[in-house]
Amino acid sequence: MTADAPIAVIGTGVIGAGWAALFLARGRDVMAFDPAPAAEQALRSAVGEAWPTLIRLGLADGASTDRLRFTSSAAEAVADAVFVQESGPERVELKQRLFAELDEAAPASTPIASSSSGLMPSQLQAMCGRHPERVLVGHPFNPAYLIPLVEVVPGKETDSRVVEVAMELYTAMGKRPVLVRHEVPGHVTNRLQAALWREAYSLVERGVATVADIDTAISYGPGLRWALLGPLVNQHLSGGDGGLAHILEHLGPPTQAWMDDLGEPQLTPRLAELLVRGVDDELAGIDQRRLVADRDALLVELLERKALRTALP
Repeated sequence: MTADAPIAVIGTGVIGAGWAALFLARGRDVMAFDPAPAAEQALRSAVGEAWPTLIRLGLADGASTDRLRFTSSAAEAVADAVFVQESGPERVELKQRLFAELDEAAPASTPIASSSSGLMPSQLQAMCGRHPERVLVGHPFNPAYLIPLVEVVPGKETDSRVVEVAMELYTAMGKRPVLVRHEVPGHVTNRLQAALWREAYSLVERGVATVADIDTAISYGPGLRWALLGPLVNQHLSGGDGGLAHILEHLGPPTQAWMDDLGEPQLTPRLAELLVRGVDDELAGIDQRRLVADRDALLVELLERKALRTALP
């Protein structure tokens, strides 16, 4: 992949703007397009807000916000692009028009990656009449310029070389790409989150714990460890010298009993009201802008410190 060729960012809302900021920070030219009114101004403002954090994390040689160009059409943005990152709204009819245009205008060898969390790559490939083999999902987590994870999800027709290119590019951008080997709704990480949300919702619905209690239980308990190591390695470490094998042998039966007892809540209006009210109660008197700022500042510190530790996988 040519290092001096531009990367196209299509759709410059919260996720697209995060991608644009990251690509610029890694010393790339970015061609961006979004049809929304005042989209260019909003994009440049978002990149400017992210830039101090990216400076702290370390800019690549030649990185500059001056390397951002906002184009008049999606076709113009992708015409010379070496990679396309699409982050448009999650509406099938819009995606159909957009992917047809991208497929027509982008060079045949240019991968087209979608940030979609809800659509699977084979659905997106079906929208491309010319080169469906260069389409895949590259699903980030917000803020896209800060959280390293990106899920790379090939579709039924995705060429293996396209997967390699995407994995290599994301790695070069400082991401930690995870290859999702089979298409499933929600990919991997959102499914893991949904499993936790499901039980959290159930516990609130049953009156076992409040919203605040659940947030405290995770953020001051296993969440602290999960930020450093994944749930399975953490479980392995809990087994001492015997590791995961010991845990599964001795705690397997009660663990199975807990899993069998997990709730199956339905997001009824009543449950939604309980959850929203619980969050409102938890955050009463808290400035949410400062909360987000503190969260992101601590994320930066954590990422900096994790980068110094050589034994973490």
